[in-house]
Amino acid sequence: MTERKRVRIVDIADELGVSTATVSNVIHGKTKKISDETVKRVQQLLEEREYVPSMAGILLAQNSSSIIGVIINDHPKYEKRLLEDPFISSAVNALSYEIDKAGYFMMIKSTVEISDIIQFASMWNLSGMVLIGFCEQDYKNIRERMRIPFVIYDGTLKGSEKIGNIVIDNFDGGYQVGKHFIDLGHQRILYLSDNEIFMDWQRYQGCKKAAEEGEAKVDFMLIPMQREERLLFYRENYRKLREYTAIFAASDFYAIEIMQFLMEQGVNIPYEMSVAGFDDTPICRQIVPNLTTVKQDCGLRAKTAISFLQKLKDGESQGEEIVLPVNLVIRNSTAKYIKNV
Repeated sequence: MTERKRVRIVDIADELGVSTATVSNVIHGKTKKISDETVKRVQQLLEEREYVPSMAGILLAQNSSSIIGVIINDHPKYEKRLLEDPFISSAVNALSYEIDKAGYFMMIKSTVEISDIIQFASMWNLSGMVLIGFCEQDYKNIRERMRIPFVIYDGTLKGSEKIGNIVIDNFDGGYQVGKHFIDLGHQRILYLSDNEIFMDWQRYQGCKKAAEEGEAKVDFMLIPMQREERLLFYRENYRKLREYTAIFAASDFYAIEIMQFLMEQGVNIPYEMSVAGFDDTPICRQIVPNLTTVKQDCGLRAKTAISFLQKLKDGESQGEEIVLPVNLVIRNSTAKYIKNV
């Protein structure tokens, strides 16, 4: 059986003896300047020929495309596996639900270039954007070059027009982990991160404050962003790692990675070494031992982001920062420290 040829606007126009513009206007509902009889003829033939409109064409022809763009920084540390990252996949999943619930379509783009974002937004006539993982200067550049409202995850840009900054209480999350370690009797705590800025640094500062209150010590260890380099780094610094009885990693991904490395070296988790992460991604409940971590509610953040984006679109807000709470989820990767176990 041969595939049926797709009916085009020009085919409808030729058969009826009208312009392609007339057919296009009928399809897009712009019929004020077209006679009722012509509208009826076009609609009937469209139905008879089973014309399938281009959804992209319809959306782009409207003043608002009803498309929310979710643009994520494809940082080299993801090693071209961005959407496999547990936090990113959880965030996108939650955004997909909230965007659909709000009556919009979602389009995802990964890039490291701001120019790509500008082109992407213009090409699809986006109604709004959610940006994840870019820096303050990037957000400023986007705001200066286009007026589309957007919200960002964990940005540092405050007080800018038509930008919603949806952040979590990173400091408190770190504090909760530090307090938990202190309550378990740990006095030597190590914090692992691949950077010393923004939210990762806030998590460290929170943990440090709790440790100081408990007369304990927290050291910061900067780890490589690339996996193979990290594993080599862990092997080279194994003796240093064993000086601590608790490790707090800036993400679940790093926490699970270091926990698996230590277990491969014969370290008894959690009795010789307690490990905690940050994010509470689904894998935390699937590994053994289950990972103690700080839960940031991806669903609540997505709901807040899309709701605030609508407020920006409606002119009900000119931009602000919204801080969402976090809470510690205690599982069996952490335990009371027993000396010389």
